[in-house]
Amino acid sequence: MKKITLLFIGIVSMHMATAQDAQKAKALLDEVYNKVKGYDNIFVDFKFDLKNTEAGINQETRGDVTLAGDKYLFNYLGSQQLFDGSKVYTIVPENEEVTIENPSDDGDAMTPSKMLTFYQDGHNYAWDILQNVEGRKIQYVKLTPIDSDTEIKSRLLGIDVGTKHIYRLIETGKNGTVTTITVNSFKTDQPLSKTLFTFDEAKYEDEGYYIIRN
Repeated sequence: MKKITLLFIGIVSMHMATAQDAQKAKALLDEVYNKVKGYDNIFVDFKFDLKNTEAGINQETRGDVTLAGDKYLFNYLGSQQLFDGSKVYTIVPENEEVTIENPSDDGDAMTPSKMLTFYQDGHNYAWDILQNVEGRKIQYVKLTPIDSDTEIKSRLLGIDVGTKHIYRLIETGKNGTVTTITVNSFKTDQPLSKTLFTFDEAKYEDEGYYIIRN
C-alpha cells in the first residue's frame, strides 16, 4: 500500500511539474507575441538551413522579410514574394515571370506573415533547454502540433530572454527533414516607402514579364 501511495504521489507530482512548465512556456510566448504586435513593422534578416540525412539533402541560404501587419515583402533564393493584404505576388527575375494567387490556406505552411506569430495556437507547449549564444540567453520552448494529421513532428522556438524576440526556429518533419531558421538581424519600426507593399503590374508588363494568374 505504501509503495502504491508513493507511486501515486510521484505521478501526480510529475503531471503538476509538466503543467507548470507548459504554463511557463505559454507565458513566455505570450510576452513575445505582445512585443511583436506592438511594432508598426519588422525587418528580419535570416539564415535558412534544410537537412534530411536519409534523402541526402543539405541546403543553406539566406533571406530577408519586411512585415507590417499581415503584409510582407520576402526576398529568398533570388526571387521576391509580395503580399499586399489581398493577393500574393511571386516575382522570379531569372524566368521573367510573376505569379499572382490567393494566399495559401494550408495551416502547416510557414508563410512570412505567420513567421513571428504561428505559435499562438494549434500547439501543446513544453519548457526546453536554455542556451548561451555569444552572451545572449536563448530559452527554447518545444511546440507539438495538436493536429495529429500534420506533417510537422515538433518545433523548437528559441527566444532571446533579454529582448523577447525570436532568435531561432527548428522544425522537425515526420519525414526526417529538419528546417532551421536563425535570425541574423531584427529591426523594428523602420521608415518604409508607401508603395513597398504595392504591386506595379504595368512595370513588369513593360519589362516583358509573363504574368500568371492562379
